[in-house]
Amino acid sequence: MIKLCVGAASVEDLLEWQRTREPGGPWIMRTRQTPKRAAELVAGGSLFRVFKGIILCRQPILAVNTVGEGITARCEVTLDSEPLRVAPTPRRAFQGWRYLEPKDAPPDMPQDAFGDIPTELARQLREVGAW
Repeated sequence: MIKLCVGAASVEDLLEWQRTREPGGPWIMRTRQTPKRAAELVAGGSLFRVFKGIILCRQPILAVNTVGEGITARCEVTLDSEPLRVAPTPRRAFQGWRYLEPKDAPPDMPQDAFGDIPTELARQLREVGAW
């Protein structure tokens, strides 16, 4: 699954937002509709996050639950609390979330590969094929 990360410019911003919003609690992404392919997502799927037009991280999906009934029903996607960095990959804007086929998913990056590289520099390096 892939989703835009609105309001956060980097993975660090996202982590800080989570620390202030739900400290110590589970990391839950809420959405209106339950994905039809929920079983596939729980069986090894991840939520890939797009920051300013670039996929920068993913979070393994632990559970997908529908809460409420009828028109008040909502979906809660429980995520692993630690985002995993991926190769910076450009992605156009879209609304809501989309399925991301495994063949299109960016590869994971070694945890020490990023250091303090700014998001914009990472995007430029990826665009010219240097990353």
